[in-house]
Amino acid sequence: MHAERDYYEVLSVERTASGDEIKRAYRRMAMKWHPDRNPGDAKAEVEFKVCAEAYEVLSDPQRRTLYDQYGHAGLRQAPGHDFSRMRPDDIFSIFNDIFGGGGGFGGGRQRRGPVRGYDLETSVEITLDDVLRGKEIEVNFTRRDVCGACEGSGAKKGTKPIQCPTCGGSGQVAQAGLGGMFRMVTTCPNCRGRGTVISEACPECRGAGRVPRKRSLSVRIPKGIAEGQVIRVAGEGEPPPQEVDAAGKGPRGDLHVVIAVSDHESFERVEDDLVCSRDISFPLAALGGRVRVETLEGPQEVEIPKGSRDGDIVTLESAGLPHLRKPEQRGDLRIGLRIVVPRRLSAEQRRLLEEFAKLDATDGEEIRPPEKSFFKKIKDSIAGSET
Repeated sequence: MHAERDYYEVLSVERTASGDEIKRAYRRMAMKWHPDRNPGDAKAEVEFKVCAEAYEVLSDPQRRTLYDQYGHAGLRQAPGHDFSRMRPDDIFSIFNDIFGGGGGFGGGRQRRGPVRGYDLETSVEITLDDVLRGKEIEVNFTRRDVCGACEGSGAKKGTKPIQCPTCGGSGQVAQAGLGGMFRMVTTCPNCRGRGTVISEACPECRGAGRVPRKRSLSVRIPKGIAEGQVIRVAGEGEPPPQEVDAAGKGPRGDLHVVIAVSDHESFERVEDDLVCSRDISFPLAALGGRVRVETLEGPQEVEIPKGSRDGDIVTLESAGLPHLRKPEQRGDLRIGLRIVVPRRLSAEQRRLLEEFAKLDATDGEEIRPPEKSFFKKIKDSIAGSET
């Protein structure tokens, strides 16, 4: 029995992670710890099982809620897998549910059609300027390819895998059930379902039939792409598993490039709109006029209405980001106005303001509650304009 560990830490996700983020994290961790990628590594087997356990809980909204509220104790009263008694095939089935059966693990299970290789996932960080204009970006990642020394067999050059003496080449073993009334068929523990074992391992891949190789390719980032969206690059994943296609001639998996957008020093993104702030003087707010504001494409002029107040929003149309599916359509730039009160006044400025104060009748004793935070007010205005 492994010690009870925090499931979010197991999958390396935040407690606020979405279902898609949890699924992607499980794919990544399961690929890392899969026993067939780590032959003979007892730690990998344990980690692979714990990853499946974490995904089984966190992907189920009801069980995740129980876990969030009561931890592991809350799960003991809920229906679901008992991982302390699960067979290897059960854990592999969770893996194959996520990979669409493409993993091809747990020998002896029926397969339909050719088995494709693993999908891989990597991430790249881009800027808001890249979102505006699109960009060709170089993506570097590591994938496991067929070992050239043994051509994927895992056996030392000049030797071949031999039939597994435990299962006789079937990849499965049968055990008698209670009282001999039935038999339980499970994956052969000696060959892990391959049907063959290696007497002399290839020194290059240590019997795995696959070796890690670095790869670099150019990926086009489309205009308007958002944080967390994924670009699929077909056929840039890994070849089929060794036990299914040692030579790796079957269809490769895909590469999934997850997009991260870095923070901008001046703008905040709300869907296709951009949000920023602009300091203006009291006279400009009262009298109105035109000012220059920065956009992602350089400075532009915008009209400040007469009688503007602190926190009012001015919109510069089509100065936001392109729509992903319709790049010719763009969002707006929403500019929040901040009225700046000067800390120091010249004698003439003070005199004029004192004259204005004598004529101004707006000062009063009414107490009002504080307004919403600056950027929240802008975001709420955007949401209101879309309904």
